[in-house]
Amino acid sequence: MARRERVVRMSVEQPLWRALTAYRVITMVYALLLAAFGRERWDRPWIAVTFLAVLAVWTLATLPKVANAASCTKRFLVADLTVALTGILLTPLADPQAQTVDSPTLPSIWTAGAVLAFAIKGGWRWAGVASSLVAVANIIERGDPSRDTLHNVLLVWVASIAIGYVVEVARASERTLARALEIEAATRERERLARDIHDSVLQVLAMVQRRGTALGGEAAELGRMAGEQEVALRTLVAGGLTRPSHVSEDESEGAVVRVVEVPDEETADAPVDLRALLAPRAGSLVTLADPGAPVVLPGQAARELAAAVGAALDNVRVHAGAGARAWILVEDWGDEVIVTVRDDGPGIPEGRLAQAEGEGRMGVALSIRGRLRDLGGSAELVSVPGQGTEVELKVPRAPRERRGKAATT
Repeated sequence: MARRERVVRMSVEQPLWRALTAYRVITMVYALLLAAFGRERWDRPWIAVTFLAVLAVWTLATLPKVANAASCTKRFLVADLTVALTGILLTPLADPQAQTVDSPTLPSIWTAGAVLAFAIKGGWRWAGVASSLVAVANIIERGDPSRDTLHNVLLVWVASIAIGYVVEVARASERTLARALEIEAATRERERLARDIHDSVLQVLAMVQRRGTALGGEAAELGRMAGEQEVALRTLVAGGLTRPSHVSEDESEGAVVRVVEVPDEETADAPVDLRALLAPRAGSLVTLADPGAPVVLPGQAARELAAAVGAALDNVRVHAGAGARAWILVEDWGDEVIVTVRDDGPGIPEGRLAQAEGEGRMGVALSIRGRLRDLGGSAELVSVPGQGTEVELKVPRAPRERRGKAATT
């Protein structure tokens, strides 16, 4: 089924911006209440009233600026910190006793929000600079700073730097996760292509090699060339799966990029009766036993499961001999569908599957197990030398969300 890809961006730091928005509003209200209840101490109340009015308007007008990292520009950060520093330095003018009594500054704890914006936007270095400027302003405002003043200054400095460091670690983790998800998506696409190649081109080349060798003459030369191309193609497929191509990192701040497979509208995943897809597989050497009622699965799941059954039958024809018989049993258990493919061939010698994968022959690994894994199911293979081989394919009725799918934001 044809697919197109789109990108979904997610950010684990977005909750920090939402928390900062709420913090700024709450601390603005807190600063206004402090001023209202302590208005008797203001020698120049017009200074306090003017600044707090500016603070309230600034806070409410700039809420969109602290909505995300893109909106929070450097110019805004500088202006926001300037408002906080101005309020601190204006405090002694409105209340001369502020230098002798540990009373709150005009912006009070609203100042911490300006510093936290620096931490979330630029990390611990930006936070260190902003908190240091706030510390200097507080010391100047107090004149002769007390132990409580120094304690509060140190607390803001340490907390802001710690939060900035955590943000940097989170961004590094997001970039690593984004790269891992993109590589996984690219690897799964290569696996899908490898399955298609195995089910078509490689099977034809193998057949040409066998027929050419049996006919002899010029046909034998064609068979030899087909065999060489089969080996080269298998090596290319195996090499591509073990060495993923480079995937560029997303450079945007605070974003995780996930590749999403979106079905085209004209190829909607309509339900399909699995029996209709397996019926053509039956024949003189293949017996199909299925329920009397339809075995309905999502279209993609049904087609992938039928293809896995076809790959298992191809292995029977190639490895069990021309006269080997096979049986297909379809079971519908409600929450899952189980298809069992059994043959009366010689079985698979111990260690043969691992050897085949090492040689680039990935029929079981890709065409069978790979398909079932992508559907959220499983494939179990049981083989006893001399007693045939049995492949059990399980697919959940509602396939679990594949890792290549994206979570909604």
